[in-house]
Amino acid sequence: MKNIFLLLSFFCCSLSFGQANPRYAVVDAKMEAIPTAATTSTQTIANYINANFKTESDKIRAAYYWTASNISYDIPGMYAVNFKETVQQKIARTLKTRKGVCIHYASVFNDLAQKIGIQSYIIEGYNKQNGKVSNLAHAWIAAKIDKKWFIFDATWGSGYVNNGKFYKKLNKAYFKAEPSKIIASHIPFDYLWQFLNYPITNNEFYEGKIQINKDKKYFDFENEIIKYNVLPEAEQLFASVERIEKNGLKNDMILERYEGKKQQLVYLRQKTNIEKLNAIVIEMNKAVVLLNEFIRYRNNKFNPALSDSEISSMIETPKEILINCQNNIYSVGSVGSQNKANAESIKKSIGVALSQAEEHSLFVKNYLSKSKIVRKTMFSKAVQFRVR
Repeated sequence: MKNIFLLLSFFCCSLSFGQANPRYAVVDAKMEAIPTAATTSTQTIANYINANFKTESDKIRAAYYWTASNISYDIPGMYAVNFKETVQQKIARTLKTRKGVCIHYASVFNDLAQKIGIQSYIIEGYNKQNGKVSNLAHAWIAAKIDKKWFIFDATWGSGYVNNGKFYKKLNKAYFKAEPSKIIASHIPFDYLWQFLNYPITNNEFYEGKIQINKDKKYFDFENEIIKYNVLPEAEQLFASVERIEKNGLKNDMILERYEGKKQQLVYLRQKTNIEKLNAIVIEMNKAVVLLNEFIRYRNNKFNPALSDSEISSMIETPKEILINCQNNIYSVGSVGSQNKANAESIKKSIGVALSQAEEHSLFVKNYLSKSKIVRKTMFSKAVQFRVR
């Protein structure tokens, strides 16, 4: 079962980490004045923001205000999230309908943040309100403003649901929230995105134990994010899976996300292995072309004449390529059950081609060791190699 993203029915009003700033009233008013024609895409909205604001703080406020003000929570759609949609498809549909659930708010806001030059990430996790842990997943974003990380939840900041109806009411508590405070209500599946040097566990979240505990091992999340950003996608997933498991598979949501990421990891690794396999096939085909060129040349009794070193190179080059192909194909991991037979067939073809190349190589070595008179008596018809 897929994780369902849901806006909770009531928002906790006792949170005190919202940022009160008279400057934001100016930003909000400017975003109210954005022309309708400039709101058809995140790029046009970002262009408007970049043209009207200079500081990161003003820009992120503008992006947050527009997202929270212009998107309404899609109550009928909260159990019908299309998990096959790409991020850009989610964004396009949300901008067209001006409705969505948390993943749509987060996708639009995150895309805006990145287009206005702010480092940001969509964070997936779950939440707690009034002491009760939700059994549904949630999504929000984190952004780095003036070299410091903050949390933004445009979904919770846009209004609230009561008795099955959405009410638009901006809530500043979920704008530019301190990670150490919002952890009371929002915990990521992957503790990397807590942005805390002493991350809390899922058990601690359930128990409300969010105080900094320096008895724990220090976690340099800034450095870990830097390392994460340069990893290949499969390695990012692997590291995330390890962190999720380490922090405790406390509930079905976490377990589902954990299993989902493991499946993604298997898929990505198989995809990488298939790409490796395809690269090997390209090299094998190159070798087969060269091998057949040599066979034609041999069948023509090595005419026109080439030097001994050139003749040797004609067969040694495809042989070396095939040796590399054979070595490489045995280092390719799983390609999935659907491609297993193809992989085995390719292994067999490489083996057969290499066997032929080695036979021709032995012939050439023997040929080159003989006198010119003897060489003329050594030719017999050779069959060209075909990949099956």
